[in-house]
Amino acid sequence: MVHVLSSRTLLRPTDPERSRVFYGEQLGLAVYREFGAGPERGTVYFLGGGFLELSGRSEDPPSPALRLWLQVGDVAAAHEELRAKGVRITRPPVREPWGLVEMWIADPDGTPIVLVEVPADHPLRFRPGI
Repeated sequence: MVHVLSSRTLLRPTDPERSRVFYGEQLGLAVYREFGAGPERGTVYFLGGGFLELSGRSEDPPSPALRLWLQVGDVAAAHEELRAKGVRITRPPVREPWGLVEMWIADPDGTPIVLVEVPADHPLRFRPGI
């Protein structure tokens, strides 16, 4: 069995600086570390229990199969804050049939990002009999 010590999601943006503005300033992710120099430098952000690394450059946008799932405490507050910062909101907050409140945004390359709120009465938070 492989013993995983840490992990991160790697993105190769088409415009690294534009993506750093989005993830660092608009989403407000804290920087874990930076490496290299100039516009192609790498930036690693804290992402809850993991990390998101922007490094290198790609001529092509990410695969449509890629999605980021970010749990937040209050989706409605995130909606207002991100809308005020000019983030492209592709779907406003909706309580899904499975009980989570989800809002969808996209990064500058179109990578879909779902912001999820787990309500207090949802089974992910509450387990009867335990």
